Amino acid sequence: MTALVAAIILAAAGCGGSPAEGPKTADPQAKVKLTWWTGQTADVQKILEGLATKFTQAHPNVTIEVTSGASTTDQLLQKLSAGFASGVYPDISYSYGSWASQLQESGKALDLTEKVRDASVKWEEFPASARTTATPAGQVIGFPALVDNLALLYNKSVFDAKKVPYPTDDWSWEDFRAAAKKLTDPAEKIYGTAYSVSGSEDTTWHLWPLLWQRGGSVLSPDQKKAAFNSQQGVDALEFLRAMAVDDKSMYLDQTDERYGPLFEDGRIGMIISGPWELYNLGQKKTKYGVAYLPGTNGDHQTVSGPDLWTLFDNDDANRAYWSFELIKWLTSAEGDAQWNLVTGNLPLRTSETALPAYKEYIKTYPGVEKLVANLANAKQARPTVTGYVELSRFVGEAISKTLQGAATPKDALDQAAAKSATALAGG
Repeated sequence: MTALVAAIILAAAGCGGSPAEGPKTADPQAKVKLTWWTGQTADVQKILEGLATKFTQAHPNVTIEVTSGASTTDQLLQKLSAGFASGVYPDISYSYGSWASQLQESGKALDLTEKVRDASVKWEEFPASARTTATPAGQVIGFPALVDNLALLYNKSVFDAKKVPYPTDDWSWEDFRAAAKKLTDPAEKIYGTAYSVSGSEDTTWHLWPLLWQRGGSVLSPDQKKAAFNSQQGVDALEFLRAMAVDDKSMYLDQTDERYGPLFEDGRIGMIISGPWELYNLGQKKTKYGVAYLPGTNGDHQTVSGPDLWTLFDNDDANRAYWSFELIKWLTSAEGDAQWNLVTGNLPLRTSETALPAYKEYIKTYPGVEKLVANLANAKQARPTVTGYVELSRFVGEAISKTLQGAATPKDALDQAAAKSATALAGG
C-alpha cells in the first residue's frame, strides 16, 4: 500500500479533519481565496507570484496565496499525502507527471474532463504526451505545466581550459566517458560530469535513456512487472558505475540541488539535464552549449517528463471555478510566454512559436532550439501506472548504492525489481 493511499484511507476513517463544505454552484463574483503550491525555486517563484498578482488585479474578488509548498519539488507528494489525511490541501499544486495515477486515485483531484473540451481551452495545442499524462484512467486532473527532455549540456569554459573538443549530436556514450576523464582535474576539484545519488526521481529517470537505447524497458509489456533489471539495464548501470567508481570522473550529488550550480560555476564539465537549467545559466552568464544525448549504436533516444498543474477538490465550487480559470490563463499561449518562455522552459503550445516573445526567447536562451528539436528523440514515456513512485524510489536507491560502490548493478537492480513487485500489483 502506498503512503498516499494509506493517508487517504486514514482520512476516510475519520483520522484528521475534512475541508469545510463550500458552495455547490459557482458564483464568479464571490470573494474567494486560492492556495497555490508552485514547487519552484525562489527566483522562479517570484515570477509566478508576479503572474498571480496580475491575475488578481484583473479579478479583484480573487486572492491567491502562492507558496513553494515544500523545500523541494520531490517533497510535494508527501505534503499532499499528509494534507489529504488532515483535510487541508491546496487548490492547485505542481506535480510530477509520474504522480498522476496516484493523485487521480486519491479522489481529491478535480475532474476537468468535460471542462477542457471547451474550445477556448485549446486543449489540442498541448503535446500529446502532456495531454496523456494529465489524463490518468481517462480523467483529466490538471493542465500541463512543463514539457521537457534530457540533453547534454556542456560548459564551454571547462572544455576550452582542457582543450577538449565540444560534444556533437553524434557522440556515443564512449565519447562521453572519454571526454569526462579528460575534463576531470582532482587538484582543481573539477569533474567531467555529475549524477544525482539522492535516490529521487532525478536519480532514476536519468537511467531510462541508457536503458531504452540498449533496447530495454522499464516494465513488462502488460506493465505489471519490472523489466529494468534486464541485461540492458545492468549494462546501462554498469556504464555509469564505471565512470563513478573506476574513472572517478563523476561528481555524485547527494541532494539533486548541487550539480546544477557547480556546472554553472565551471566545476563540472557536462551534465545531463534539461531546459530548466537555462534560466540560471543565463543569470550566471555561463558559456554553455547543448547537444543531443550521447547514443548507443546511433540511437540518441531521450526521456521527457511532462509535469502538471493538478487541481484539487476542496468542496467549494467557487474555488474550483477560479482554480480552473487561473491555470487556463497561465497555460494559454500568452500566459505561458510569461512563465515558461521567460524561465527558459520549452513552450507548452505549438502556437507560441508565432508570438514575438518566442523570437526573444530563442535569443535569450542559446541552445533552446536544440531542446525543442530533441522532443523528437523522446520516443517512449515514463510509466504513470500505480506503483511507479515506489518503483522509482527503489531504482533510485539501487543506482545510488551502485555509483557509490556499495553494490553491483545486477544485485542492486534485482533487489529493486523484487521490492517493486508489490507496488506494481497495487499493494
